[in-house]
Amino acid sequence: MDSLSVGQARRIALVAQGFRDPRHTRPTMRTFDRTLARTGVLQVDSVNVLQRAHYMPLFSRMGAYDTDLLARAVEGRPRRLIEYWAHVQALMPVELWPVMRHRMAHYQRQRGKWGSEGVTDELMTSLLAEIGERGASTARELDDGLPRKKDHWGWNWSATRRALDAMFSAGEVAIARRNGQFECVYDLPERVLPAAIVNAPTPAPDEAARELVRRAARSHGVGTEQCLRDYYRMGVAEARTAVRELVDAGELLPVSIAGWKRPAYLHHEAARAIPRRVGARALLSPFDPLVWERERAARIFGFDYRIEIYVPAAKRVHGYYVLPFLLGDRIVARVDLKADRRRGVLVVPAAHGELGAPGETAVELAAELAAMAAWLGLEAIEVQPRGDLAGALTAAVESLG
Repeated sequence: MDSLSVGQARRIALVAQGFRDPRHTRPTMRTFDRTLARTGVLQVDSVNVLQRAHYMPLFSRMGAYDTDLLARAVEGRPRRLIEYWAHVQALMPVELWPVMRHRMAHYQRQRGKWGSEGVTDELMTSLLAEIGERGASTARELDDGLPRKKDHWGWNWSATRRALDAMFSAGEVAIARRNGQFECVYDLPERVLPAAIVNAPTPAPDEAARELVRRAARSHGVGTEQCLRDYYRMGVAEARTAVRELVDAGELLPVSIAGWKRPAYLHHEAARAIPRRVGARALLSPFDPLVWERERAARIFGFDYRIEIYVPAAKRVHGYYVLPFLLGDRIVARVDLKADRRRGVLVVPAAHGELGAPGETAVELAAELAAMAAWLGLEAIEVQPRGDLAGALTAAVESLG
């Protein structure tokens, strides 16, 4: 096969991401492992207006699950996931730690990812020794206690926090877990990761690049070189070489997709059966792998999407924390959502339908909102009158009783 329609590409992408896998009545760790194999990574983000970002792709694919599954995967034995700069900061399978060592070495040379003001060798040596002696610790616990203040969009980091971030980027410390305040708890890698991972050999740079592109292609199903490169945020040259080598090996198949200007590559496993139908129904986090590359979302779904969190309220078009709604194989609506935990209410500040959304959109969306509310432990849904879908959604929610 050397060409695909946009519909075929869209369905291939949905299957690759796990949206045709059956939802289990009670998802187990086996369900979790299957889903993680589809997404590859879970992006971490601090926004908690609805639910933390890394929990959401699992719900979108598995349905209501016990979030303790993720806690067990991150903190249990054997540990399945570890945080690192895979895509952006994300939970990735522990076996990717050796693959990321070249990235770690790069960050070590440049003293971290975000700059090294106030970070000295003496400070990092001291922190490493203190963590070694006292055990897993937050930056606040290791800090000199000086007050910090909020400025603009975030925290002014202390030198300790910058040093720990540089050490984390370089693989010299690992994140053991997040505490109740969502602070990173740092520890020595050998106390966080399985010994087999710590002692595993470092693959050659070209081998590591091929593995990342291979995983990206499996998770995307089909995509351009840019799509494959973005999944693990790779450099242009290393990704291009890896794509060419995987084509030569028969793992990637060059294809053209109708209306796409750039050549695309089909994962060899996805080529075995092109799906004719995908009957998905899911709310997607703004950080879901299906839509996190906005140009790809536009090409595959005809969906123009941007996060408006940092846009002043008066200038927001669709809302603060807006989730696309996937129905069948199309994104048919978008809803601004907020969990009002004090009142036990899932609030819908705005609901907008997409052009050509089917007549059942509001009813199907109401059912998915009810499932999400139950998963979050919220007792009611409140639809506010903003957006062209709000009226129909209000009626559909009320009909649920």
